[in-house]
Amino acid sequence: MPVRSSTAVWKGDLAKGNGTMRLASGAYEGSYSYGSRFENEPGTNPEELIGAAHAGCFSMYLANILSKDGYTVNRIDTTVRVHLDAGPKIDLIEIETKGDVTGVDERAFERYARKAEKECPVSRALSSVKMELTAKLMQPEMHMA
Repeated sequence: MPVRSSTAVWKGDLAKGNGTMRLASGAYEGSYSYGSRFENEPGTNPEELIGAAHAGCFSMYLANILSKDGYTVNRIDTTVRVHLDAGPKIDLIEIETKGDVTGVDERAFERYARKAEKECPVSRALSSVKMELTAKLMQPEMHMA
C-alpha cells in the first residue's frame, strides 16, 4: 500500500506566526495561522484538514461496504465537524452522512454507517476521540452542496 505525506512550515511564535500546509500530491497548499485555527480568520487549520480526510475516507468506506452487499450507491454526502476544545484538544467529531442508495432502507443504511464509523481507516486512527453519527437516506433530489 502507498505511503502518503504532507508538509507544514511554521514561521514565528504561536500568536503572531503563520505557516503553510501542503499535500505532497500538490492538490492542495494553504496558509494557516493562530487566527485561522483558534478564531475565524481566513486560512485553513489542522482540524479542517482532519475533517476533510475523515469525510472522504468515511464516504468511500461506506460506499464500498454497501456495494459489496449488492446495493447500488448513487451518492454519499458526508460532513465532518471537528471540535477543538480549550485544552487545546480535539474532543468531539460529528459525522453527518446522507446516502442515495438504491435498495437499502433507512434502518439498514444506519447500520452500514455505524460500521463505517468504526472501521474506516481514518475513524480507526481517530478512535480516541468521541464521535457522534447522524445517518439518513436522501430523497433523490436532495443533495448537500
